[in-house]
Amino acid sequence: MTVCCPNILKKNTAPFVIPNSDVDGVSRLIELEQLCSLFPEPEGQPLYLSAEHVAREATPEPYHRMLVHEHHMTVTMESYHDCSVDVKVVNSCYEDDMYCRKILLSKHGTSDVVQFGIVRFNFSFVTDAVRREIESESIPLGRVLIQHNVLRHIDLGAIVKFEAGPGLSRYLPLSGGQSTFGRMATIFCNGSPAVDLLEIAAPLTGKI
Repeated sequence: MTVCCPNILKKNTAPFVIPNSDVDGVSRLIELEQLCSLFPEPEGQPLYLSAEHVAREATPEPYHRMLVHEHHMTVTMESYHDCSVDVKVVNSCYEDDMYCRKILLSKHGTSDVVQFGIVRFNFSFVTDAVRREIESESIPLGRVLIQHNVLRHIDLGAIVKFEAGPGLSRYLPLSGGQSTFGRMATIFCNGSPAVDLLEIAAPLTGKI
């Protein structure tokens, strides 16, 4: 585990595509860059080539079903793929009092990756038991919160269309320049904003 995160915002070298007058889109994509800067990709190998803020109602299926909701992505992924999912922590670190990690979700018992994610968790708002399970890095975050019956609410912040760069292509089954969709969200635990999330789905086909 890395003991600290970079405290200087490192550009992902990717342009933002934001409709005119979309002030919320500007702020969300700045937040996106800040989350991605927690785990910078190698020089010249950006995570994504472009990121476009997309209105919820304009999100195409099957991504609309996958992303436009206020439920845990763990549950939604398992429902969509008809199997449980396993978590692999690619990297983790602490930024002040925040626990941060870059993760992959895969179909249980396989190497089929279905989601890339970045998580920033303020443990001040959960019990020590929840913290220990999250820090074990062996159980998907959503499943831990559900099993501990944490009082929670998920605030869907933004839907984003990504054009994959070399970074994202290393983690998900897509080629550079191919598009997929993701979302940014905040989980409120016991009434407080505890978790910031970036969740990017592997390319989806057909099933609704």
